[in-house]
Amino acid sequence: MPLFPVDPSDRKPIGGDTVSAIGLGTWAIRNPRRALEVLVEAVETGLVDNVDTAEMYGDGAAEELVGKLLRIVGRDRVFVTTKVLPWRLWRPEELERALRASLRRLGVSTVDLVLIHWPLDDMPVAEQVKKLERVAISRGYARYIGVSNFDHRQLEEALEATASAEIVVNQVHYSVLHRRQVEEKLLPLALRNGVTIQAYTPLERGLVARHPVVRRVAERLGRTPVQVALNYLISRPRVVAIPKTEQRDHLREILGALGWRLPVEALEELEKL
Repeated sequence: MPLFPVDPSDRKPIGGDTVSAIGLGTWAIRNPRRALEVLVEAVETGLVDNVDTAEMYGDGAAEELVGKLLRIVGRDRVFVTTKVLPWRLWRPEELERALRASLRRLGVSTVDLVLIHWPLDDMPVAEQVKKLERVAISRGYARYIGVSNFDHRQLEEALEATASAEIVVNQVHYSVLHRRQVEEKLLPLALRNGVTIQAYTPLERGLVARHPVVRRVAERLGRTPVQVALNYLISRPRVVAIPKTEQRDHLREILGALGWRLPVEALEELEKL
């Protein structure tokens, strides 16, 4: 049997909301005009309704791009995740300034989800989380809070630190080729505590498309390696994949990972990688 029960739904919970099992990322955008066109098309299909960005991406340019998307398709059609640089947490006023700047670039009054981009080594995790909660939630800058790049021990500490909010997401590097550390400890912990895993770099910058086992499974199923790699992730409970693309053809290939699930024997084969 596979390591985890197969989740047949293309909707994943985040807090009290649900989002599409595949979202789109905005890291390292090379052609903003083309990227915007792809993001709009993705939302207009009705299959994608969540977008990931960060204040660090393009020095704010990615948040501005997402802001343009929201003005075109409508704010209520997109669940927006952004991330704050961790050193903002040293001073509450600096964190508040950063959040206000993100909201201004996004053109919104409240962001759906804000994450600590990665943990600070020289500040206790509990202190980091309490500061984010105190500023982001109590002052209305975000509906939900979460973390990014936290290992299972750091996530445990984060979960114990909140007062009125909850940690709803941990965004981590997770793919069919980079899976062991997530699946052995982090994902089981997340599932026990109602935390959704957002999987960044799910296609390993094209490496999954060239992997012989992924290719063999894809051939057997009449799918592409990209679709197999994404479907592997969204077959897991509470896992959202967030690939990035600026190509319409690639977007359509990505969307082809929705609406079906890998058979048990394929999941077991991929779990051996």
